[in-house]
Amino acid sequence: MKKNRGFEIAKGFENKNINLPVRKTKYSAGYDVEAAEDCIIPAFKPGQAPTFVKTGIKAYMQDDEYLLICNRSSNPKKKGLVLANGVGIIDKDYYGNPENDGHIMFAYFNIKDVDIEIKKGEAIGQAIFQKYLVSDNDNAEGERLGGFGSTSR
Repeated sequence: MKKNRGFEIAKGFENKNINLPVRKTKYSAGYDVEAAEDCIIPAFKPGQAPTFVKTGIKAYMQDDEYLLICNRSSNPKKKGLVLANGVGIIDKDYYGNPENDGHIMFAYFNIKDVDIEIKKGEAIGQAIFQKYLVSDNDNAEGERLGGFGSTSR
C-alpha cells in the first residue's frame, strides 16, 4: 500500500501509549491531537518563552502538502491557551529529520493568571492536511537538516 499522508509515532515515544490523531466526525477537517505527557503551562509573564507541549507523533505527506497545526476552538476561553505562532506549519521535509525525527509540538502561551495543567491523552489541538501552490519563478532547492525552526538557519 502506498503511503499518501498520515501520522506515525515519533522516535522516543514508541512505548508510551501514544494515540494517533483521529477525526471525530466524517465532515471534520481537523485531526484531534493529544498531549504525549502531563505538563504545566505557566501563567503568562512578559518575556516568557512559550511552553512546548509534546505530541509524540510525526506526519508524512505528499510533496505539495503541509500540515496546518491549529488551536482547539475552546482552548482560549476555557483554558486561556493561545498558540504562540498563531498557527503552525509542518512541512513535508520536517518528517524524519535528523534532529528530532519530525516530532510535532504545540507552542502555547497561557493568558490566564493561574497555571494550566495538561494531562497525557488530553486533546490539545487540531492538525489539517492542506495542498499548496508555488510561484512560476520558484527555485527552492535547499534541504532541511534540522528540526523545529531550522529553515531559517
